[in-house]
Amino acid sequence: MSNCSGSTDMPEPKRGRAMKFSLDVLKINPAEETGKVADFVLEQTSRVYHRNGVIVGLSGGVDSAVMAALAVRALGSDRVVGLVLPEKESNPVSRKFAVAHAGSLGIEFREIDITPTVDSVAGYASRDEFIKGIIPEYSAGCKYNIALPSDLLERAALNLYVLQVMLPDGTIKKKRLQIQQFLTITSFANIKIRSRMIHLYAEAERRNLLVAGTTNRTELILGDFCKHGDGGTDIEALAHLYKNQVYQLADYLDVTADIINREPSPDTFSLPVTDQEFFFRIPFSKIDLLLYAWEHDVPQAETASVLGLSEEAVKRAFKDFTSKNRATEHLRETAHALTG
Repeated sequence: MSNCSGSTDMPEPKRGRAMKFSLDVLKINPAEETGKVADFVLEQTSRVYHRNGVIVGLSGGVDSAVMAALAVRALGSDRVVGLVLPEKESNPVSRKFAVAHAGSLGIEFREIDITPTVDSVAGYASRDEFIKGIIPEYSAGCKYNIALPSDLLERAALNLYVLQVMLPDGTIKKKRLQIQQFLTITSFANIKIRSRMIHLYAEAERRNLLVAGTTNRTELILGDFCKHGDGGTDIEALAHLYKNQVYQLADYLDVTADIINREPSPDTFSLPVTDQEFFFRIPFSKIDLLLYAWEHDVPQAETASVLGLSEEAVKRAFKDFTSKNRATEHLRETAHALTG
């Protein structure tokens, strides 16, 4: 996950009222949805792309776990390959959960350390030097992340990122980032994500496999995925499903509790940070229902009443959704080409 998006054609927000807004509005029939997605994967793999099977980058998170399980439903375990792609700053549980999930599905998997790939593009040492210029106490081996205020429903706060560094004694140093500092740090993080895409396609092309993406609708609409990274795929079979609905499928498909209970995270920084802290600013227990309401023009007062929130909180959320969606609109499009 990242602050940029993919290059495939993606749907825009749905506008206008749909079904009556309630706490159950996102409930799906998991069996029917599994069949629908499996049919799509089978059609794309066998009749559209004419590939031998599917490859999925296994991150240890719920989206890739569900995508791999759906691919097995569609094609059988012998036609699905998992790629586990850690680097030296990845959370160790990511690898552990990914390998365990591949084993539970009975699929072939490979593990490739992408540290050399990342370091060949923009060295960790140059990144460390840049961070040290912002927080002088930083040194190689210190852990760091960047985060936004994550309590948007409780108070108004600007989308201003803070660099957080954990020093050897465990203390945390913080510094608000200027825009150019933010862009530089995220550009390095995105190299990690794009390095995974390079390895996925290297394996896919060698074996005539289809690269299956793992972006869900929540990430898609708000722009939380990386151009030519996790957005650089052949198919996106989950892009119509909110994160809440991905979790419903995870339960139905018997994804392990370790993965389901894990807090979603970009896993691109050495100091762990959740998706809520890094990008969304709203708990996952609320964000999908709020996003559905925003997409379908549910009045703020009605949304607030159903979700037990203040109208001001809903107003802040809707404003943030509009801002994120507009800022990333071009990222959901294919490259613009001069014609004629």
